[in-house]
Amino acid sequence: MADVSEVTGDATARTVFGLALPALGVLAAEPIYLLFDIAVVGRLGALALAGLAVGGLILAQVSTQLTFLSYGTTARASRMHGAGDERGAVREGVQATWLALGIGALVIALAHLFARPVTSAIAGGSDIAAAAESWLRIAVFGAPLILVAMAGNGWMRGVQNTVRPLRFVIAGLVVSAVACPVLVHGLWGAPRLELEGSAVANVIGQAVSASLFIGALVVERVPLRPRWHVMRAQMVLGRDLILRSLAFQACFLSAAAVASRFGAAAVAAHQVVLQLWNLVALTLDSLAIAAQALVGAALGAGHAKGATRLSWRITRWSTIFATGLALIFALGHGVIPELFTSDQAVLDEMAVAWWFFVAIMPVAGVVFALDGVLLGAGDVAFLRNATLSCALVGFLPLIWLSMLRDWGLAGIWTGLTVFIILRMLAVVWRVGTGRWAVVGADLQTRHGSDSDPAAEHDRKGG
Repeated sequence: MADVSEVTGDATARTVFGLALPALGVLAAEPIYLLFDIAVVGRLGALALAGLAVGGLILAQVSTQLTFLSYGTTARASRMHGAGDERGAVREGVQATWLALGIGALVIALAHLFARPVTSAIAGGSDIAAAAESWLRIAVFGAPLILVAMAGNGWMRGVQNTVRPLRFVIAGLVVSAVACPVLVHGLWGAPRLELEGSAVANVIGQAVSASLFIGALVVERVPLRPRWHVMRAQMVLGRDLILRSLAFQACFLSAAAVASRFGAAAVAAHQVVLQLWNLVALTLDSLAIAAQALVGAALGAGHAKGATRLSWRITRWSTIFATGLALIFALGHGVIPELFTSDQAVLDEMAVAWWFFVAIMPVAGVVFALDGVLLGAGDVAFLRNATLSCALVGFLPLIWLSMLRDWGLAGIWTGLTVFIILRMLAVVWRVGTGRWAVVGADLQTRHGSDSDPAAEHDRKGG
């Protein structure tokens, strides 16, 4: 059961960062492994590396678009944890895992059906497309396993355990990291599978992580049978989160497309600064995960005022932390860019985007924290509408005007800045109204679902 100080909004910085740091480890582990995978495959030559890039981009959309299996599950499980219903919190994980397996099977079928046309569309029907297709047809068997790990992260965050997921994810990545060079280059007598070896290694590691998450559910001794009413409620959250994610994708793909119109130096500079922005976002998202788990628990325990106090406290810490990051990047403006390139044209373009990048960090500290608060409250319909509105009003018009008016990266990053500011205004207003702070253990009431007698029977220990 949640600690009293946590559900009344008096969680300490130690509690918050104790949740955030392991969550950051989980968020960072996959990108770090991908860099290792690229380094191993890169020794095969440019064609293999390009095939990995295209295939990996396609597979990455699975986790990008299906984050509701982690974030939505956390929102539901954390409420039950706050109400003292630990079995109910774990049951959310069971149902999310069933969803993960079902959706993952569908992803495999669709990937094998459309692998050739999709890779050809992205790579231009060349040898790169053939390499990407070969990698993808193997790697996609890991899709259900990736989704199972996401569901496992979701319910474990909900019960405020972010250390076990980190261990499970690292275990899988270590296995992949050992298997990857062995299978790609045929070390120690293993067959030399080249690019396909990377895909096989990925699936092996994902199987290890998924089995650990499934094993954690089994030892909890809760009913493992699927329950449609719970999965339906989880998919309602999923619908809103997917639409929100698509808004982000439309914005950043548009930005990349427009940047490419300004020449190689502009697109290279944009990509470097954007990757640094993704690193900052990853760091701030770990605090948002802590906010989500703690706020959900407070609301589940019936402490709306405590959830509100906690929301502003975490937002204050997130803003201070983001401001510190901004200061580091401001002081390093003459050094950090040169770590990525020595091309003066690219450095000049990076200088244009750099101060936008620095300026939006403190604003993002507010946005990410309050996003986590509203996710923890299950207020995803508002987040969907706010993100879509801010994208349509702020980001996209400025992106396309940048191309028409030849504003360059200054126009693109102005669009991103306006997008972040509008989102900040939206979430600050929403949290200030208090309408999000709906108490109760079950998020179904927010979506108008009927209760299920079997679920009530389980909840009472039957």
